Amino acid sequence: MKALWNGTVIAESDDTVVVEGNHYFPLESVNTELLRESDMVSRCPWKGEATYWDIVVDGETNPDAVWIYREPKVRAENIRDHVAFWRGVDVVDS
Repeated sequence: MKALWNGTVIAESDDTVVVEGNHYFPLESVNTELLRESDMVSRCPWKGEATYWDIVVDGETNPDAVWIYREPKVRAENIRDHVAFWRGVDVVDS
C-alpha cells in the first residue's frame, strides 16, 4: 500500500493493519521528513489517545493528516508504532 499526498509518497508498505477501514502503516515505512508535529489530540474509547502530524510537501501543508496511537489500549495493540492518514491523503495499492 502507498499513502500519497500532492503526488508525493508519504508511506509505502506491504504490511499495513486495517482497522475501521483505515490502513495503518508501520512507522518505519513513513517518510518522517515530510511530517511536522501537530498540537491536535483525540481520544478513542477502545484505541486510546491519538496524536497528529501535519504533512508538508513543496511548501504546502495538510494539517493533522497523520495520526498515531503511541500507547494504544490492549485491544488496539496491533497498531502500536503504526500511523494512519486522512484529509485528502490517498491510500492505494502499490
